[in-house]
Amino acid sequence: MKNYKADLNKINTFIFDFDGVLSDGMVLLTEEGHYLRRTNVKDGYALQLAIKKGYRVVIISGAKAEGMFHRLYNLNIRDIHLGVPNKLEVYNQVKEKYNISDENIIYMGDDIPDYEVMKHAGVAACPADATIEIKEIADYISHKKGGEGCARDIIEQTLKLHKKWMNKDAYNW
Repeated sequence: MKNYKADLNKINTFIFDFDGVLSDGMVLLTEEGHYLRRTNVKDGYALQLAIKKGYRVVIISGAKAEGMFHRLYNLNIRDIHLGVPNKLEVYNQVKEKYNISDENIIYMGDDIPDYEVMKHAGVAACPADATIEIKEIADYISHKKGGEGCARDIIEQTLKLHKKWMNKDAYNW
């Protein structure tokens, strides 16, 4: 594992997978056939704060559900890519759209569909309960599991390093 802390200085974009990162990876199935996912309000706070502080937040997920979209949109995330069969293709489109390079991006994923993207990102991060293949290529493995604050963990580290975490804008909404 490389020293990811030095690379955090270059970060202006956070890209997250949804299931297993922003959710705990468990899906409840209702009688009507709807899927329900659990997310963490502490992750939500950090995602909103990152946007407020001028960072880009992007979601790239293979899954697609209306509830996922509403949760993300209510957090002021507007760059939402759900139902994505090829995450690397969307990742490259995001880079081109914003004229950013790999070194400006943290990507947090947890499973095989995130593998290729993580190999490109400036900082590849994963939750504590990611698959072994993902942990092997991660620059940072959070001490938090997916859906239990791993997104907040990496956002908080980055914002603290950039001196944007606990200043007046962090708690004045």
